[in-house]
Amino acid sequence: MLKVNCAKQGLLSLGFAVLLVCATAALADDASAPASAPNSVQAAMAMGAKATQQLQEDKKKHEEEERLKGFGGDWESWKAGNSVSDTASLVRGLRDFAGYCRGCHALKYMRYSRMGDDLVIPPDQLAKYVVPAGAKPSDYVTSPMPAADAQNWFGKVPPDLSLMARERGPDYLFRFLTTFYSDPSRPTGANNLQLASVAMPHVLSTLEGVKVAVFKTVSRPGPGGTVIKEQVFDHFVQVAPGSQSHEEYLATVRDLVNFLDYVGEPAQVQRRSLGVKVVLFLLAFTALTYLLKREYWKNVH
Repeated sequence: MLKVNCAKQGLLSLGFAVLLVCATAALADDASAPASAPNSVQAAMAMGAKATQQLQEDKKKHEEEERLKGFGGDWESWKAGNSVSDTASLVRGLRDFAGYCRGCHALKYMRYSRMGDDLVIPPDQLAKYVVPAGAKPSDYVTSPMPAADAQNWFGKVPPDLSLMARERGPDYLFRFLTTFYSDPSRPTGANNLQLASVAMPHVLSTLEGVKVAVFKTVSRPGPGGTVIKEQVFDHFVQVAPGSQSHEEYLATVRDLVNFLDYVGEPAQVQRRSLGVKVVLFLLAFTALTYLLKREYWKNVH
């Protein structure tokens, strides 16, 4: 498709150039008809505008085809690629957690004040944008949803996310948030590849849009020489756009996963920095010990 578009662009550009040359030649040869010159130029300009419009329409069509093209066949290899040392990403992740996740999920091991200190959020902004009404900065992050209501609505109480990144890993969370698909057979209208039959609705669908999963039938040998046929995921197809592009949505999920990774171990950046210093000290101390050993044993044969 890209090669065809390039060929169309080349032909249209060549046609536009030929029209301009013809119009110029007509003006030079027919100097006795000045009234026809403006008409020729206007006709050439109109043809050029039409060619430009056609190029834009072809580009939009190509982009739409690319968007609707199947993707996600390699979803099991998707990586979060997050960095807990990126404070700006952590702040964006906190914003999205407060807006989309805190209504159901809690962070029972994290205090608001600790997040404010680690993410360099001024106390006045922390109280205004992060700490909910009636809570104190020293409180732990809790969910306003009663457990009984959650049990009735979802069939189970949404899990606490304090240690979810440490238990499952950032890559698991990244794949979980990027593999929701429309499934009318589910109570929430959505299913998930990473966690099949998930009770959680796709709360980020307004950002990502709606996609459907396309499955294919594969055959494998069964017991007694039988053949077993099963449905295997093949690819996703986007059927409705969201407020964000695909790349923007991946960045949003990466920020959210980054924040949950930080919550699982808030001191991990300091721990890693201190670990490097300790290793360097031990290497230097080992070198000094070796030199001291050589000095003591240099006269021993």
